[in-house]
Amino acid sequence: MTAAKTATLYRMVTDQHVCPYGIKSKYLLERAGYAVDDQWLTTREQTDAFKQEHGVKTTPQTFVAGRRIGGHDDLRRFLGKSVPDPDATSYTPVIAIFAMAALMAIAGSWASTGMLLTVRTGEWFIALAMCILAIQKLQDVDRFATMFLGYDLLAKRWLPYAYLYPFAEGLAGVLMLGRALDWVSIPVALFIGSVGAVSVFYAVYVEKRDIKCACVGGSSKVPLGFVSLTENVMMVAMAIWMLLHPM
Repeated sequence: MTAAKTATLYRMVTDQHVCPYGIKSKYLLERAGYAVDDQWLTTREQTDAFKQEHGVKTTPQTFVAGRRIGGHDDLRRFLGKSVPDPDATSYTPVIAIFAMAALMAIAGSWASTGMLLTVRTGEWFIALAMCILAIQKLQDVDRFATMFLGYDLLAKRWLPYAYLYPFAEGLAGVLMLGRALDWVSIPVALFIGSVGAVSVFYAVYVEKRDIKCACVGGSSKVPLGFVSLTENVMMVAMAIWMLLHPM
């Protein structure tokens, strides 16, 4: 019984690098009730020699009852845990962005008015969401533009628009947040939101294409569809609201 609950973990721990997957593997084993014989590979030469001896390409490596389990993902499978698919569709980035924008808007409303939900809460939510989404795109504008060119109707016809879009969205979001220069933010949001909504609707519901959305940056795994349409509709709605309710 004791042997079945004993594991040996070989992981790289040097002055220059501590393998994060080694730390995660040790944590998984301890949470599963294993006594871990934690073997550090303290030099590059020692690590390379270990990999050559066992015919593996990476560390960490876990052994249970003398049997090699494998690396971090193999250990997760051995312990009955799921292994995330890096190519799988995920709405997590969008949920995180909208949730944080909503919480920030509510916090701002509470700080300024003493109430959680006000008209300004809704305005701030949309403006903050636009700003955060713009930040995601601005981290790698070229990568965003490459993905954006796959479906945006205007960008396909005028390439610079793909590179200008994140800056336009960020500018509109910041100005809307402060209700400053409405004569700039309203037409910008109305224009990019309308073009975006038409582009997404055409690609998804007319052409019925199954592609990823560039809404949260060029490495997004979010599918183009309802969420992308929502982003653009929110911009249009905010622009119309501000047009009808000037400060």
